[in-house]
This record gives sequence, C-alpha cells and structure tokens, in this order.
Amino acid sequence: MKTEFPHITILGAGLLGGSLALALAELENPPQVRLWARKQETVDDAAKLGISNVTTDLAEAVKDASLVILAVPVGAMAPLVTAALEAGLPDGCLITDVGSVKRVPHRKISPLLKGREIRFIGSHPMAGSERNGLSAVTSRLFQNAACILTNDDGGPVAQTEALEQFWKAIGCRTSWMSAAIHDELVARISHLPHIIAASAARVCLKDPSEGKFGGGGLRDTTRVAAGNPTMWAEIVIENREALTELLRESIDDLREILATLEDANQEKARKWLVTAKQRRDPLNSLL
Repeated sequence: MKTEFPHITILGAGLLGGSLALALAELENPPQVRLWARKQETVDDAAKLGISNVTTDLAEAVKDASLVILAVPVGAMAPLVTAALEAGLPDGCLITDVGSVKRVPHRKISPLLKGREIRFIGSHPMAGSERNGLSAVTSRLFQNAACILTNDDGGPVAQTEALEQFWKAIGCRTSWMSAAIHDELVARISHLPHIIAASAARVCLKDPSEGKFGGGGLRDTTRVAAGNPTMWAEIVIENREALTELLRESIDDLREILATLEDANQEKARKWLVTAKQRRDPLNSLL
C-alpha cells in the first residue's frame, strides 16, 4: 500500500515517531519523510538506527510538508504547532497526532489554525510498549494496531480519507469517533488498566526481591506499570474527567470482592470470578 501524502513530517523522535519513520520507509512507494527532534543527540541516535532525514531545524522539517504528525506529549503539542507555524508550516497541509487523549488537542490546536488553510484531525494508534525512546523503535509497531481517528473540527472528506489510508498503509485498523467518546473509551480500555497494573505493582512488589517467586501472572499483570511515569502522569491527568468515574467503579468492584472474602462466601467469590472470565475470554479473538 502507499500513502497519498508525498511529504511527511514527524515532529518528535521517540518510540512512536521513530517507529513511524521506519514503517514509512518500508512502504512499496515510500513518501519523503523528515523526522524532527529537539536534541542533536537524538538525531545522532536516529542515524545509528538507519533513520534518515532527521533534523533539529524546525523550519527545515516542516518545509513543503503535506502531513505533519505530532509525536510529542499532549501538553507540548499546541506550543509546537505555534512554533511550526512561525517556522513556515505551509497552507494546505494536514496536522495529526498520536496522542492518547483527544479532547485536549482539538480544543487547543484548532484555534491556532483559524484563518489558515491547515486542518487538524486527531489520530490515536493504539500501539506502544512499556519501553520508550528510540532504543525501542520497530517498523512493525503499528501492524494490526487499532487506530482511532477524530474529526471534531470537520476536516474535508478528501483529507479524512487520505489520513485513514495513511494509517492503513502501515498496518493499522481504523475507526472514527468523536474526541469525547474516544477519551471515555481509552479511559476504560487503556488508562484504567494502567492504573490498576501500577497499583498491583505498588502493593504486590513492596519488596521487589519477592518477585523472583512470581510467575507469568505477576509479570503480565504488572507489565505496563514499567511504562514511562512522566508520560503516564500526563495522560491520566489530561483524561481525569473520564478516568475518575471509572476508578470509582473499580474501587466499588474491589469493595465487593473484599466483602465477599470477609463473609467467607466461596460461591459469591466464584460468581465474581466467573463474570471476569466471561468478559475476558472474547478478548483473544479481538486483538
């Protein structure tokens, strides 16, 4: 497959930005890709991984761009768009992102584009790792990953279709929804599971040396807790509106099993676990 964007600029050279650059380079008809990083050290590291056209010069990075991908933390996106506009971001290009929340980017980026022939359409490829940075990049990161697209600002059909085709070209399964629905969904299927994994690590591994007696269950349950704490702190705060209600629901569920244990009610405990199993079993065929 190919992409309809001939000149693609990726702003941010972390796990997602670097993996995007590698994935695009492997397309049958690869577009011209520029990868921008803040630090020369990152540019040098990218070159060692075989990623070409990496620069710290923002004006050089956005020159002639038809698609700009914001691969930086959500809080850094709007200031970076402002800087890109000042650096000569051309009219006619499309801006998207890879952020884990969508209401904030739509609210903060779209006003910056008023009076310009530049649109923002949100993207969230559900791809990542507990590892981060260029050392973890892989061209296969997006294979069969779900990618949620948000068009709250009414981008034209030609651009929505081109952006959807872009993500499909690197292996994603695409879906469209509003930013609000997106944030509620990912709070449930991504952000709450991360908090629960982190809580399990905090409670179960107060003495980390005891982990040597654990098995696959301990490893799998706590795996994502090894993710970047700074990045995840931003994510959970940015999506706190949707997440707090789910967290209360989760606490109520834990209180239910706590009461069951205090009552020594084995049948009620079994039913609680049966419900969990019934909801978990279909997941293997969905991912």
